[in-house]
Amino acid sequence: KRSFSFDYIFGPSTTQETIYNQLCPPLINHFLDGINITVFAYGQTGTGKTYTMGSEVSSLNSEDSIGIIPRVIQGLYSGIEKKQLENSEIEYVVKITFIEIYQEQLRDLLHPETLSKDINIWENNNTITISGVQEEVVNSLDEILSFIEQGTVSRMTGTTNVHLHSSRSHAIFSIILEQYLKQSNKENNLNNFEYNSSKSSALIRMSKFHLVDLAGSERVKKTGAEGIRFKESVKINSGLLALGNVISSLSVDGVNNNNSEKHVPYRDSKLTRLLQDSLGGNSKTIMIACISPSYEDYDESLNTLKYAQRARKIKNKPIINNINLQVSIIF
Repeated sequence: KRSFSFDYIFGPSTTQETIYNQLCPPLINHFLDGINITVFAYGQTGTGKTYTMGSEVSSLNSEDSIGIIPRVIQGLYSGIEKKQLENSEIEYVVKITFIEIYQEQLRDLLHPETLSKDINIWENNNTITISGVQEEVVNSLDEILSFIEQGTVSRMTGTTNVHLHSSRSHAIFSIILEQYLKQSNKENNLNNFEYNSSKSSALIRMSKFHLVDLAGSERVKKTGAEGIRFKESVKINSGLLALGNVISSLSVDGVNNNNSEKHVPYRDSKLTRLLQDSLGGNSKTIMIACISPSYEDYDESLNTLKYAQRARKIKNKPIINNINLQVSIIF
């Protein structure tokens, strides 16, 4: 008998709305306050990761089946409306990106013509950024859903023994929220700083919301993968192994016996590099562990639970991402 401790447990009959309401409204509030957020789903193929995340948007989806991503977007725009009623001096700009990691190569799902070799991961001032991926400025829920549907068509899927339409890549949908102080000639009484209307609005905060749909974690032998599917499975599992190593490193004390800082192998894969801020860094992060009720999947389910148990021990260090400290005092 094994015992595990988690923050929430959702059974097979739990609705999409219930999962969203339990997990996401506080995260959206933090996001609007300038804090980075990550939600990612982990588990074997067929356990409901893509369904739960809602990363395959279609006009044919019923309202009850809508996953986390569309609901987060809807909640974000509602939150922005409330914030603007509270303070009309702040302008909110929403941008999105949608990328996948396929065989350890980055692909821009919104602009699939972009070559993988032109997309690179950089670390600047302890913050992970991606060059070569185009950010789309968006203004409504419908516009974003249209982009997601477009990106889903470009995502790599394939048939295995486990699933007819198995995701063969890790997908990361990101929302970038920029907050600007509108032009004004008024003097701010709090810090005696004069805003000149001849200058462009000042960027004062920028936060990112990453929504991650990981590829299935099952053993290659179980998928019956051959040829290109076998190569895909090897790359998927190597990325997930690297993620597991990062989680294991972060779930124990952060220093070695000689009091030196513990090495965390973020650079072992593209996936862990991209999630560096989300795991042990500047982000509030939720991991959704998806498991199967079938006895045949016992080993995979047990491994997923162990994975999640370790991840729960990670301590992140989220901060409000102020860009212009002089004017951010108005909040």
